Amino acid sequence: MEKAFIFGHKNPDTDTICSALVYADLKSKLGFDVEPVRLGEVNGETQFALDYFKVEAPRFVETVANEVSNVILVDHNEFQQSATDIDQVRILEVIDHHRIANFETSDPLYYRAEPVGCTATILNKMYKENNVEITKEMAGLMLSAIISDSLLFKSPTCTDQDIAAARELAEIAGVNADEYGLEMLKAGADLSDKTVAQLISLDAKEFEMGGHKVVIAQVNAVDTNDVLARQAELEASILGVIAESELDLFLLVVTDILENDSVALALGREVAAVERAYNVVLNNNTAVLKGVVSRKKQVVPVLTETLNATPKQA
Repeated sequence: MEKAFIFGHKNPDTDTICSALVYADLKSKLGFDVEPVRLGEVNGETQFALDYFKVEAPRFVETVANEVSNVILVDHNEFQQSATDIDQVRILEVIDHHRIANFETSDPLYYRAEPVGCTATILNKMYKENNVEITKEMAGLMLSAIISDSLLFKSPTCTDQDIAAARELAEIAGVNADEYGLEMLKAGADLSDKTVAQLISLDAKEFEMGGHKVVIAQVNAVDTNDVLARQAELEASILGVIAESELDLFLLVVTDILENDSVALALGREVAAVERAYNVVLNNNTAVLKGVVSRKKQVVPVLTETLNATPKQA
């Protein structure tokens, strides 16, 4: 059987990196020739998890078709979030927990998408279904992914399944989920060494919404002022991205991991859609989004609905 790459989305987060590593472990134990790879840099939160459980990050690749003919996607399905040459390879499988959009294949595939808070929650089930033992290291990575995606079980995306999986995995990994989780989230929220370009790209995803080209980036912080103190620099960098990528809207969501609120910084021709979507008024291009922490559940759906009803400007 030909080798296949397993990878998540560009600008990878903890679920993307950990799920690629974990699913590669499971597939290898089931006799498949696979390699986990990544499409971007490892962030501070993810590196904390990898260091803690002594696992090496996947190899970075810019393209995939030059090395393999087959790929498996985890934690994403939208082509604009995937490898730039995703249309040149065969997608064998998708394991995901997001909406399905801009996705099409020429061949049948195994597609598993569940409305849970994290891809790792699905992978935990798949180990059990295949009667494969979960090692301490893989348990630690899956736990880290769930904590990251659920903001330590506080996100509205978090389900009972995620919490149950996390408790099981914490026991295997030999850690206290709450104590370890807070340490990991704080490591990810340390933005002191990040450039402005890194802040707006670390966890940025591109979406197509009603014909509009939108990027939504999210940054977790202990204090949102740590990010917004650099607003002038952020805006200059964002405007450069808007021009280069011909975006209709760039939305930066700065999330306070302790207060569970976010501040939105919006730029582009469709900023009015942000005001309509979240019933806020932008002041100096920013607005507080009370209780909003989840891009997947609280930001993307409502903005998609709003822009779907908004004619694209010429």
